[in-house]
Amino acid sequence: MRFNIFLIIFLITVSLSNSIQAQNDEDVEKVGDIFDNVLTQSSSYNWLHYLCKNIGHRIAGSPAGAAAVEYTRQMLDTMGCDKVWLQPVKVPYWTRGNIAECRIINSQIAGDIKLSACALGYSAATDIAGISAEVIEVKSVSELEKMSDDKVKGKIVFFNAPMDPTKVSTFSAYGEAGHQRTAGPRKAAEKGAVAALVRSLTLKADDIPHSGVTIFDEVQPIPALGLGIQSAERLSALLSKEKQLKVYIRLDCKKHKDQLTYNVIGEIKGSEFPDKIILIGGHIDSWDLGEGAHDDGAGCVQSMEVLHVFKRLGIKPRHTIRCVLFANEENGLKGGSTYADEAKNKGEKHVAAIESDGGGHTPRGFGMDAVPEILKDAYAKTQKFREILAPYGFYELVTGGSGADIGPLKNQNVVLFGYRPDSQRYFDFHHTENDVFESVHKRELELGAAGIASLVFLIDKYCF
Repeated sequence: MRFNIFLIIFLITVSLSNSIQAQNDEDVEKVGDIFDNVLTQSSSYNWLHYLCKNIGHRIAGSPAGAAAVEYTRQMLDTMGCDKVWLQPVKVPYWTRGNIAECRIINSQIAGDIKLSACALGYSAATDIAGISAEVIEVKSVSELEKMSDDKVKGKIVFFNAPMDPTKVSTFSAYGEAGHQRTAGPRKAAEKGAVAALVRSLTLKADDIPHSGVTIFDEVQPIPALGLGIQSAERLSALLSKEKQLKVYIRLDCKKHKDQLTYNVIGEIKGSEFPDKIILIGGHIDSWDLGEGAHDDGAGCVQSMEVLHVFKRLGIKPRHTIRCVLFANEENGLKGGSTYADEAKNKGEKHVAAIESDGGGHTPRGFGMDAVPEILKDAYAKTQKFREILAPYGFYELVTGGSGADIGPLKNQNVVLFGYRPDSQRYFDFHHTENDVFESVHKRELELGAAGIASLVFLIDKYCF
């Protein structure tokens, strides 16, 4: 009898082991099919070309933004989604204008020197004559806050903190240095400064200025400009020798009334759990420099490609797979907050959300985030995906980080994922005139799309 019991246990163990191995082999084969299909039949690169070259930059609320909404809606519709719709979003609308003058004037050492600069989002304009004032340099917002108002009043505050080159993750370096751009000009305005200059957030030693949002809240905006790295270094060097150095600024940017735009949404209904949603997305808006290729045209077309490859391969998901192209990530996050609010009001259940907003570079993996009570279990369950995705360059599946647009879903107990490409070159292009179609490599873009689609396939099969 004892022998028979041991034999039965042995046979059950072997059977389960064989079943698990067969399941793993099936997953490996299907993921291989997804990669093969995307790398040979993807439309993502062509979609990106149209967005960049036929529409161009797409600041939220602009006519170009409206054209991008309509184009992507049509593309989702023509690929055979079960449902495609537009979700209204009211967004702030700001335009850069045509003037961005910034120069050192009457330097005792160097005379007049033109500085490479661009307006930051929500910057105020100067009057038609421009403004000139002495410059004070600080290395952080906290350094400014410690100064007396009398020392700042009537001056131009120059924030000159570089991104930390010792951090391998450039996104971490960006996050630490970014406070001087988002909050610095407001803090300067509160102390009576007449303008603010901010060192561009990049590790590349070029002279291309970077834009990006600066948040004034209820404070009256002042002119605020991003400086190219070489211009920032030049200004800093002269300030170390001339304490009363002056800079002249002229801008004609403008804040307009709020505009109506849309989140673009398409989905494939789930065959078993149609009321449970796996979301993939990027943000359709971009800054009005360059063409918004890496930020975030790449993420949009990668997300669209997930639905497209599911349709081409005849994959019938168990859960509803929904692609959302969010409005207004760059200067307000109204698209993400509107989507989350409406999902909550409708009682929609999202089991996972994946965002691609790190550019179209070579894949590295995914970050994960969720409320603490579900993150640990979800993280443990996804680790078996790593072995399947690693042969395609997706080595990371780690906790920490997801995406700004899907962030508002976190408190609805959704497991969030952020697609992570290699970040070393991303801030060469981010928020600049260099963020153009030609800077995106077709194969890198498609590898990212295939990896995101594969993760969706695995989540849909095993869920949480």
